[in-house]
Amino acid sequence: MAGSVDANFMFTLGELFRLIRVYADKEAARYGITRAQWAVLAKVERSEGMKQTELAELLEMQPITLTRLIDKLCDNGWIERRGDENDRRVNRLYLRKAARPLLAKLAGLRSELTATALDGINPADAHRLLAQLESIKENVRNAIQTPAGEPPRKEQRYG
Repeated sequence: MAGSVDANFMFTLGELFRLIRVYADKEAARYGITRAQWAVLAKVERSEGMKQTELAELLEMQPITLTRLIDKLCDNGWIERRGDENDRRVNRLYLRKAARPLLAKLAGLRSELTATALDGINPADAHRLLAQLESIKENVRNAIQTPAGEPPRKEQRYG
């Protein structure tokens, strides 16, 4: 790749993320679902009984946007809302039985998407890449938590 890491890193990550979203949307449509609906189903599968407000925060989504997605998933019989025993203003989210076969198909689709994205990259390099991305994520998370005006721990130039 021509050019410095400094000049290309953020642009390349952003473009990769955009392309993956477009590709996932295109492929999820085969199952009559959007990438956003898929994300909701996957999060509910991992944490059944979570509050709708918790899910909105987790997905960094406006509550009204999430409500519309959940309405659609409920209409399709994949998710159900149940009231909270202690607070009637709270909705908790649960998968319905009909969602399980769809989630199994989507797990296969996720594997397909990953295989396509990593085509030509050997497994050891893919594991190394994932570990490096986790380190980058942690670096950025730490930078966000550093008080404004405080210098970063270290400066390293790539280039």
